Amino acid sequence: METKGKKLPVIQNRCEFTGYDASQLLKETAKIRDLITKRATLEILFPLCCTTDPVRHKQFKEFLKGISSKTLATRLSELVSEGILERQTFAEVPPRVEYKLTQKGQELIESVTGLLEWMRRWSKKK
Repeated sequence: METKGKKLPVIQNRCEFTGYDASQLLKETAKIRDLITKRATLEILFPLCCTTDPVRHKQFKEFLKGISSKTLATRLSELVSEGILERQTFAEVPPRVEYKLTQKGQELIESVTGLLEWMRRWSKKK
């Protein structure tokens, strides 16, 4: 398995595949795991993947019932700083701020959607 031209860390033993280096994989996945498991992160990303239009803070509040404004603002800021969302501000009264997925964000959503498809396929076979 290869990711972006970089191979996953494989334990080599006399040219035979014996598995992946779990400690290295855990280190590499810690950042994304911490990001996507925070409350409301995936809930913020899914409305964005369903449209090509930017989404405003008010629209997120409508989608995300029960999420505080502070939590929403924090998650949006984190996603912008990670390069997953793009934030655009407009010099208007009242101020207007819009968010849209970056290419990195789109790839993240595609990966998460792939995991959801895997879960659906295997959860039906119980």
